[in-house]
Amino acid sequence: MNRVHLPHTVLVILAVGLCPLANQTAHGQSSSLFGNSQQGRPLTIRDYSWTYLPPPEPKTIGLHDVISVLVDEQAVVISEGEIDRKKKAHGELSLTDWIILKNWTLTPDPQTNGDPKIKGKVDNKIRAEAGLETRESIKFKIACTVIDKRPNGNLIIEGHDTVKYNNEEWNLSFTGEIRPEDVMPNNTVLSESIANKRIFKQESGHVRDGYRRGWMQQFLDKIQPF
Repeated sequence: MNRVHLPHTVLVILAVGLCPLANQTAHGQSSSLFGNSQQGRPLTIRDYSWTYLPPPEPKTIGLHDVISVLVDEQAVVISEGEIDRKKKAHGELSLTDWIILKNWTLTPDPQTNGDPKIKGKVDNKIRAEAGLETRESIKFKIACTVIDKRPNGNLIIEGHDTVKYNNEEWNLSFTGEIRPEDVMPNNTVLSESIANKRIFKQESGHVRDGYRRGWMQQFLDKIQPF
């Protein structure tokens, strides 16, 4: 009996044909210009991957839902200025003729002591240098509630928080406008993505009393008399 030696490729095809999945029709994208355009279609992970998981559906945010806001605001301002100004002036005035009212008549009045003279000199020089560097930072987390929804889908959020520990008290408030797509899967949003935001933070207690300015100091700082 003669033995027929089959190529390795044919053996693989026969082995796959014995599999239960061999009867299912698989379609792939064809690059042939003469192929059937109805059978060739793009390959997708959804149709041919056993480990495919569909992406989560976008979360719908409605009124009165709670969103956590991560407030992290930093500002750095550096300003430098310099002025160098010089001004010189020299003036000399002499009064050579004068008049006198005598018998209701204006007559020349000779200057017996000589013509009065005025002579002055001004030398003004100003040089000033100024520098300013400020750094501000505020960081906290606050839960806000959706209080309104714009026609374009943007959400208006607002939150208030009060923390009191012994005689110290901190009041925090936040409001702004966000886009629903900026809300992360953990239901938080960064303050840098919020428009028209207003941040309010107030502290009261012994610590605040230790460094706050009195009303007289505030008045002097406002008018700056010196």
